[in-house]
Amino acid sequence: MKPVQYYQPNYQALPGISQPIPIRDFKGLNSFDALSIPDSFFTDMQNMTSDDYPAVSTRPGYSILGTFGSRVLGMGVWKDRELHAVFNDGTWRRWNGSSWSTLATGLSTLADWSFTNFQGDLPDVNLIACNGVDPVKKYDGSSVSNLSGAPSNGKYMTTYQNRLWCAVDNELWACALDQPDRWDKFTGNKDDSYRRQMESTRGEQINMLTGSLTKLTIGMPNSLHELYGALPEDFTTKLITEDMGVSNHKSAVTQEGFMRFMHKVGIFEYGGGVLPNKSFSDVIGKFVTGVTDTSVAGSDGTKLYFNLTPDRMLVYDPRPGVQAWSLWRGIHAAQFASMQNQLYIGDAYGRILRMEGSTDGGDSIRWSATTKPFNGGSIAQKMRWYKLWMVVELTGSMEIHLSSSISGGDWTLVQSIAGSSSPQVRRVIIPVSKFARENWIRVRFSGTGWARIHEFTRQTRQLPLY
Repeated sequence: MKPVQYYQPNYQALPGISQPIPIRDFKGLNSFDALSIPDSFFTDMQNMTSDDYPAVSTRPGYSILGTFGSRVLGMGVWKDRELHAVFNDGTWRRWNGSSWSTLATGLSTLADWSFTNFQGDLPDVNLIACNGVDPVKKYDGSSVSNLSGAPSNGKYMTTYQNRLWCAVDNELWACALDQPDRWDKFTGNKDDSYRRQMESTRGEQINMLTGSLTKLTIGMPNSLHELYGALPEDFTTKLITEDMGVSNHKSAVTQEGFMRFMHKVGIFEYGGGVLPNKSFSDVIGKFVTGVTDTSVAGSDGTKLYFNLTPDRMLVYDPRPGVQAWSLWRGIHAAQFASMQNQLYIGDAYGRILRMEGSTDGGDSIRWSATTKPFNGGSIAQKMRWYKLWMVVELTGSMEIHLSSSISGGDWTLVQSIAGSSSPQVRRVIIPVSKFARENWIRVRFSGTGWARIHEFTRQTRQLPLY
């Protein structure tokens, strides 16, 4: 008997199908031309962070430690173990880890405060604070009192070369060596006090002081100066630039020897020896808008935070290999403080926030991340979308929108996903049937609650260019 022979079809792969292109290294926010930036950047994002780099995840939430008045006017830390805050109800309060105690009342309800730690010839390290209106204050570990001898209208208290320094309008003041209560000692000795008028071609006043081991940096709205030396006889000042300055004393933060500060034209970096530059922040330049005299900068010891009016916070992760920017929303920061590498925020509603947990005071965090327009090997290349998928962990809910426009103004919901209380790494197939013949696709991931995106992969079929 002749065996039956069946036809064996000769399957051939469709021509032009590319290998899958995965993205597993998310580099944060980028405001450059959306068609030209690398695939690993987002053109917009909200409440996502690089903490889990190379994955991208929902930012930490916050707990509310207390609310007093309607705005926080200053925050300081004593010995890296006690958090202090001044509120616009005129009170200075201390947080002991579980409750607040009031240390002073009747203070200015408008003026911002600056804080520094100093000992000198005092029995112990004191937290020194001033606001330019009330007498300069000191906290000795138990109570707050006036610092005798200090200028009554001093601002921007800092330390340098075993002296306290402050500004009185455009004049720079320093106490006598190791004597925080002697500001008028001019006897010709090496331990004398010090005063100097800082000149500005624009007639500006000092609006920031920050000391380090080797220099004192003096800020004005449109210029930067430095003071060097160890004794009054060899104190010398140097003009760094008259093209840029700091928007206010809260808008500058120093970390690992570099000072970053906000100016109306951008966020600058200064490490000494060269002019300040903003190359590290150019990538998010279009988002740096609304810098005012209430803008504030801070650090938790790792990341840098720049809050812009009213509730946009640009967050920079400077870790080698990361160097990513994120954009957070929903926090109206007025002050920053870091204690034991924990970030605390005093906001414009009189609340003290501690960054921790997965909710904002019990409310779920809304987040989103928008990709660039993906296309073939050339922007002009005709193509067919074959597959899209992602790998994600999720506890809340998530939506995936697609858009075929470069501006991303016509989003279409293509997928809704529910998370679980015990998140598992899962693969999600993204439907592309409605967009299969588009030249490019943008993707927007959004949701509420915690999420961590590990991978986004696309696969396309290249069609003839003409």
